[in-house]
Order: sequence, then structure tokens, then C-alpha cells
Amino acid sequence: MNLPLYPPEPISSDLHAATMAHGLYQVNLSRWLAVGSLISLIVLSVAWELVLAPIKPGGSLLALKAIPLCVPLAGLLKNRMYTYRWVSLLVWLYFTEGVVRAYSDRAPSNYYAFVEVLLCLTLFVACALHVRLRLRNAKAQGAVPEPGSPSKAD
Repeated sequence: MNLPLYPPEPISSDLHAATMAHGLYQVNLSRWLAVGSLISLIVLSVAWELVLAPIKPGGSLLALKAIPLCVPLAGLLKNRMYTYRWVSLLVWLYFTEGVVRAYSDRAPSNYYAFVEVLLCLTLFVACALHVRLRLRNAKAQGAVPEPGSPSKAD
């Protein structure tokens, strides 16, 4: 096995800049996909329980289920990594509600439940992808140390 005795050639600055720009584009795309699906989930939750297919005529208090979804909106808009991580866990509660109501409710409520399931899956994938892409970009820029490597303070 022949290993080179010298380090590989560094990536040209133009290629590196293009790669970083593409990475930032992907991060921004995943960010806006997450924000858009969260806002859509909030609007759907309120409209579903108050106007589209309320459980009781005139709306129900089940519309309050949208309040916990409003909490992470500010963190997503401020691009906080921690918020993306915990939203990807919170969304499974709404996914579960959507699956249960998709199979137990009658039309048109079950159609809205299917939409809720799709929005939850979109939000989860967007949050998970966003975290992964941001960590990869930070690692490429040298901002995230390799596991087990000494820190700058050592």
C-alpha cells in the first residue's frame, strides 16, 4: 500500500468558496422550509379547530394546541441551533395526533389530519437537515473540533 509522503494539495479557493456558498444555500433552504412548515402547522391547527372542521360548532378549545408551536417560532427565525433540535422532538406529538385523527375522524377532518402529518414530517426533515448542514459547514470552516482532539485551551 503506497501512501503519499506529502499532504494532498489544498482545495483551490474558488472551489472552496463555491462549495461554501452551496452549503449556505442549503442551510438557508432548510431554514426557510422549517419556518414555513411551522407557520403552516400553526395556521392549520387554528383554522382546523375554529373554522374548517371544528369538533363543536363555533370552534373548540382544541385550537389552543397551536400555542406550543408558537414558542419555537422566534428561535427558528433567530436561527438558534438549539431550537431546531428540540422542535424536531416536539413535532412528533403533533404527528401522533395527526395519525390518530386521520384514522379516527370523518371527512373533512381526516383530510386536515393527513395534511398535519405531512407538515410534521416536512418540519422534522427540515430541522434535522438544517442541524446536520450547519454542523457540516462549521466543521468545514474549522469551527467545530473533531471528537477527541485537544481544544485550544489545552
